[in-house]
Formats: sequence, C-alpha cells, structure tokens
Amino acid sequence: MGESSLNPTILSRISTSLRPDWTRTILARRVAAAGLVVLACVTAVRSNPDGDQVEVVVAARDLKPGTALTADDLGVETRLATTLPDGCQANVAAVVGSTLASPTRRGEVLTDVRLLGRRLAESTAGPGARIVPLHLADTALVDLVRVGDVVDVLVAPARDKPTASRVLATEAIVVLVSAKQNMQPTDDDRVVLVALPHRVANTVAGAALGQAVTLTLR
Repeated sequence: MGESSLNPTILSRISTSLRPDWTRTILARRVAAAGLVVLACVTAVRSNPDGDQVEVVVAARDLKPGTALTADDLGVETRLATTLPDGCQANVAAVVGSTLASPTRRGEVLTDVRLLGRRLAESTAGPGARIVPLHLADTALVDLVRVGDVVDVLVAPARDKPTASRVLATEAIVVLVSAKQNMQPTDDDRVVLVALPHRVANTVAGAALGQAVTLTLR
C-alpha cells in the first residue's frame, strides 16, 4: 500500500494532471466577471454618437445681409451637438421671414445673432439694446459703412441753414446695411441699421424721423 502511494502509476499521474485546479478556475471566473462589469459601465457612460446628432437650420446657398429669408434659402442638416454654436436654430418655420444681418455662406448654421432682433442687438450693444433704422442725408455714405463698424450718429445741418451738427449718439454699431434696389447708383430708401443702448436708441429714432442724420466712422 505504501509502495503504491509512493510510486503512482502512469495512469494515476495523468489523471492527477488533468484534474482542474478549482482555486485558479474560480479566480479566473471572478476576474472575467469583473472585466465584463467594467466594460458594461464604460459602454453605458460613453455617449452614443447617434444621440449627439441634432438637426439645425443652415443656409441653402450664399446669402447677402438684408435678405428676407424664405424656405428656399434654408435647409436642415444633422450635425454633431458638440460642434454647434449657442443659439443655433432648429425650426425652419421660425426662421422664415426673418431678415439676415450678415453675409452667410452655403452650409453655415444660422444662429439667433445672425438674424435681426433682440438677441442681435443685445449681443452687439449690451442688455436692453435696440436696433434703430437710419436714412442718411448723404446716401453715398451708405456704400462706405460695413456691418460691425462703430459710428457716431449726428444731426446733419440743413443746407439752407449752415448750423453746426449735433451729436445724437456715440459708439453705435452697424448691424445691417440695406442692399441697392434695382441696381440703381443711389437709392434714398436704403437704410443703415445700428444697435444702440436703450437709453439713447429712442432719442435717436425720434430725431431721425424729423431731421436729416449722418454718421462719422471711427
């Protein structure tokens, strides 16, 4: 008996070598299970690329400032949410009829500050700002000013009364220059829209109704 235990047969040796090591097997299973749990957590936490896609309104073609937007000017595209600017528009119907405040290339995302309105005024001249339309006494000046120019608004002296001009407002910001109509060299109906703080915007608007105004560029 003792001899057989000290000198195991070949068959018993093979049987022993094939016997599973339960300790190592249980440990391997635990490690595999933990790995699956970690993988599941990573998958759940990681954002779904499809979920980051949103629809936004874009320009369907190159557009000029002052364009009254129609459905043909606009399109809807799907973009990554992380690449989009604040204030982008998602509803075409909400944009149709708005006036474009700056040149826009085909495919550009339309944001609230690209459209004439409160957001544009406030982003330009601060909270509570207003946009004031001005018909300039010197219509040639309309071709010289550009969107983004900082200007002063003055009452232009009457031609038959050579009085000094009077400053109505300083540091107005041009947000739109209307385009020429029918390719005429001059057009008295063209306007320059400027953003002004609310405290002076109403004063300038009222004065511009009854007096000729002009601008000085900074």
